Amino acid sequence: MGVEVDDAAVKAYLKVADSAAPPAAVAQDAPVRRPRRKKTDWVEEAKIAAAACDSVEALKAAIVAFEGSPLKSASENTVVYDGTPGASLMVIGEGPGAEEDRKGLPFVGKAGQLLDKMLAAIHRDRTENAFITNVNYWRPPANRNPEAEELAVCRPFVDRMVELVAPKVIIAAGGVPAKSLLDSADGIMRLRGTEHVFKT
Repeated sequence: MGVEVDDAAVKAYLKVADSAAPPAAVAQDAPVRRPRRKKTDWVEEAKIAAAACDSVEALKAAIVAFEGSPLKSASENTVVYDGTPGASLMVIGEGPGAEEDRKGLPFVGKAGQLLDKMLAAIHRDRTENAFITNVNYWRPPANRNPEAEELAVCRPFVDRMVELVAPKVIIAAGGVPAKSLLDSADGIMRLRGTEHVFKT
């Protein structure tokens, strides 16, 4: 008892099945390819913003509006400068500490009190004939030294500030600003008391 199989019919069926077009693939949405965002060159953006400024106040506004430093989001204020634009003496410090960040002005803590006494000893005052700024405008966490990338993004603004104020003398107040301004790896002891020509 079996079922008779027509071999010829089976072979014909298989031949048709093998030659038939495969079933159409179910169309699937192709994955959406989003264009890669170009990484912003913040140093270049800082150069463009700084170059567009024709006054110290315009430069301050550009620095305050600048979003290229990761330190900005954790800072209370952008600390740009204090003093008299056009002064013949410019003091450039490292950057704001906790007190400076709170008040939005450079050198207002203990170091600022000492600086004011030193300026007074040479007949200078930040309200009359001295200009004070920093190589970094935002407070680093835990008052650590600013990192190279953080200084690099501020450098175009620092250079433009020097060009606009046009001081006759710049005092680098500390190792970080001295190394940054002079592009030097020398320590503060080697740099202390030396004179250099600053070029922007």
